[in-house]
Amino acid sequence: MSEANRASFSITKTARRHTPFVLAVIVWLVALAAAHWDIVSRLDNLYLDWNLRRLATQLPADPGIVMIDIDEPTLEAMVPEYGRYPWSRAVFGQLLEGLARQQPAAVVFDILFIDPQKEHAADDLYFIRTAAALPNVYFPMVRLSAPRQIERETGYPLKELKNAAAGPQADPEARASLLLPMPGLTQTGRIGSINVFTDADGVIRRYPMHLDAYGWRLPSLPARVARDLGYAIPEADSLMLTWHGPPKSYPVVSFHHVFTDFERRQPQRPADEFRGQIVIIGTTASGLHDLKLTPMGPDYPGTEVLATMIDNLKNGERLRVAPDWAMPATTALVLLALAGGFARAISPLPLGLGLLVFSTALAGGGWAAMGYGRAIVPVVSPLLFAWLYFLPAAIRSYWLERQDRRRVTQLFSRFLDPRVVTGLVEKGETDAAFSGQKRDVTVMFSDIQGFTALSERKTAQEIVDLLNRYFSMQVEVIFRHQGTLDKYIGDAIMAFWGAPTDQPDHARRALACAREMEQTLKRFKQEIGADGEHFDVGIGLHSGEAVVGFIGSPEHRQDYTVIGDTVNTASRIEGATRGRSRVLVSAAVRNACISDYNFIDHGLVKLKGKAQQVHLYEPQWESS
Repeated sequence: MSEANRASFSITKTARRHTPFVLAVIVWLVALAAAHWDIVSRLDNLYLDWNLRRLATQLPADPGIVMIDIDEPTLEAMVPEYGRYPWSRAVFGQLLEGLARQQPAAVVFDILFIDPQKEHAADDLYFIRTAAALPNVYFPMVRLSAPRQIERETGYPLKELKNAAAGPQADPEARASLLLPMPGLTQTGRIGSINVFTDADGVIRRYPMHLDAYGWRLPSLPARVARDLGYAIPEADSLMLTWHGPPKSYPVVSFHHVFTDFERRQPQRPADEFRGQIVIIGTTASGLHDLKLTPMGPDYPGTEVLATMIDNLKNGERLRVAPDWAMPATTALVLLALAGGFARAISPLPLGLGLLVFSTALAGGGWAAMGYGRAIVPVVSPLLFAWLYFLPAAIRSYWLERQDRRRVTQLFSRFLDPRVVTGLVEKGETDAAFSGQKRDVTVMFSDIQGFTALSERKTAQEIVDLLNRYFSMQVEVIFRHQGTLDKYIGDAIMAFWGAPTDQPDHARRALACAREMEQTLKRFKQEIGADGEHFDVGIGLHSGEAVVGFIGSPEHRQDYTVIGDTVNTASRIEGATRGRSRVLVSAAVRNACISDYNFIDHGLVKLKGKAQQVHLYEPQWESS
């Protein structure tokens, strides 16, 4: 392998193990930053809204909450007698008197009564006196956003606001910019804020329980109503809204129909229509601009948002939201699992399939948590960053796998038949997987005999050409029998079977190769004519345990070879062929192939360098 290729392929095991985890940490830090800056919150909210809409289909609206709606038909019907909206406050006074006769649980206005109508002062007074006399009528207020200095100069003193609760750090002189009902209504104390805060995408998903102003707590209108009705008030600053059914799922009665019926001497509507009900008076008329953007749709009536919050408090509906650390924690666990897989060199395909299954399970789990556990768990963000990690990690893994395949191809092409190399590459095997193994192998040595005399009659180039031709023919035979070419030793060939791929029949393969090599020798001798008269070979085979692996310097040259006593014995058996037989095998080879061949027993032979004699056998091809 060239220095350039070696530099390109030289990626250490440590780097391969650590890089997936480093990339995971980087992606996780990006996830933290995205969470802090709400970069992916819109995607999270899309999934959340889908779940909220699905949950809403399972939860019918509380029929005990009724809306009296100032709708488009009401605006048209009231014009002849009361003029265009806004009408004289006497209209609302008369409505309250009619409602009081039916004894509702509460009457909640979702209409701001801020400025007195100077031309109808008596009507204002009538409305205020009527509302003040009823203990269950509630009015909205709005907290305005203004610089503190302006609030100090023009704001309303919070200590004079009856429904404001002073906290430990409350500023007794604090003022706030507030849109309050007319003084007579404010003094009832039955007021609450209707401020709602949108998420980054402009959608209303939460309703505040109270507003904080310089240490003072200003209750929201739903919280103020719930407290008087004895409903449990959560300690949270805000409540994630649990929606009900499609829009306009609460009972709705047109303002005009109710008001007109109250004015009749003989009412036509039920006399107890609103008995025990929470009645919300608001408007859905498009011209009055009280439409909100909610998970349920872009034109959701503001009155119904208020009704939903009261419904949640009345029925104890709570959506539990996972803590802020849940998203980074879930993301970290997914990234850690993926990094562990990539560090172990698991293929991207099973990891990708696993991530796809996990994505489906997490999305389904998020829906189940919402539907059955009333819990909101992070789903989109962890999956988004998991896939954001997976894509570059998979590309990197594919690139490394490709380098490994090229390395295996380059390394083993010198030793193995190309078809075997292709099989190793398709399995994803690497050079590291084959280094330093103990295996049962069969080793072959094939040495040319009589070559010295032949070389005396040939030029150096003729000798080289002759050897190259002979070696090419015999290496083809070795590869055809799926043997591994170890090396050339002068005019000898060393090969073995049983590695790098498992070959339980390695002895049979080796002996079959020796048989064909003998036949190839005969053809070669015929090919070279008279020069082949003294050209012969000796072939020795022995089976046993040996160490197989890459031996040599990683920086310069490595060979895939086999070492051990089995190799030495095979070499000595080949040396013993002179004067005995062209092919000799050990008892281990003979015992493995006795069902395929007949053997001539050459008895125990003292081999050079071996303390004990070795039993040698000559295979008989023709009589096998």
